[in-house]
Amino acid sequence: MTLINGLPAHVLLVHVVVVLVPLAALALVAAAVWPRAARRLGPLLPLLALLALVSVPLTTQAGEWLERHVESDALVRRHTELGDGLLPWAVGLFVLAAVVWWAGRSAPAGEPGEGRGLRWSALPVRIVVGVLSLAVAVGAVVDVYRIGDSGAKAAWHDAYSKTATGSKDQP
Repeated sequence: MTLINGLPAHVLLVHVVVVLVPLAALALVAAAVWPRAARRLGPLLPLLALLALVSVPLTTQAGEWLERHVESDALVRRHTELGDGLLPWAVGLFVLAAVVWWAGRSAPAGEPGEGRGLRWSALPVRIVVGVLSLAVAVGAVVDVYRIGDSGAKAAWHDAYSKTATGSKDQP
């Protein structure tokens, strides 16, 4: 994917990543620390994380195309390097979302307290999954921020005037 309606696809797809990755991270942490939230979210949790995961390589590929079509400088190279590091975080979000969903499923009829997946009621399991989920969620969100910040700097450095240019704002 290179262009969407005449605009570089990366410029549009990046918004999908910026929304879905933090949203999946937030949902994962909520479901990991609150089993009731995991049951309420149900399969939406891993589906959201899967959509976030799929959006990352699509956006990265579109960014690589755009990189070949803009003037290269240190800021563009830094943004590209940072962008390549998001995929492992997105994979971690998806894997943990699937684990939390599996563990949080309702018990089968006639077997109170027994879940179909992991014994979610076991406190050590909940603590380990909760800590891992929090660590991956924070890592993913921080990485999205760092990538976005570097992309904004690459796109906008020296591309605007710090003083008004006499547009509609001036009489």
